[in-house]
Amino acid sequence: PSSDIKADLRDVYISSAQELEVKNRLALVVHVPFRVWKTVRKIQGRLIRELEKKFNKKHVVFVANRTILDKNFRRKGLQVRPRSRTLTSVHESILEDVVGPTEIFGKRTRIGVDGSKLLKVILDPKDKDKENVENKLATFSAVYKKLTNKEAVFTFPEA
Repeated sequence: PSSDIKADLRDVYISSAQELEVKNRLALVVHVPFRVWKTVRKIQGRLIRELEKKFNKKHVVFVANRTILDKNFRRKGLQVRPRSRTLTSVHESILEDVVGPTEIFGKRTRIGVDGSKLLKVILDPKDKDKENVENKLATFSAVYKKLTNKEAVFTFPEA
């Protein structure tokens, strides 16, 4: 990586990485500990660009490791379950991690006639032409599906 990232990368480490097949292309999902997520977030754009160069055109996605506590969290000796540890909250956060460095502009939940839920995620229009985000929309969907078992479609708002 270039020297400007080097200082920030000093305290960043990776807990795991997995490969994922998306439309005859490989995506690399990199998990980092939640403690270093703030640092990764700052340099995410540059880091993804460097890693995609290195792993010849694989899509790279960063996700923080988060803990989900189920309803009977008292077994673990906790008095209260923080809101940030609920399933819903963690899935929301994973969604934001996956699309990074882009921002989420809006969300719609489409419930089909058969009761299936489809999350439509609208991304920030100002990032549309930046760093081939358009090509990654399918990757975002596949990664989110793999991590949360929920269907999501990523789009940009029509002008």
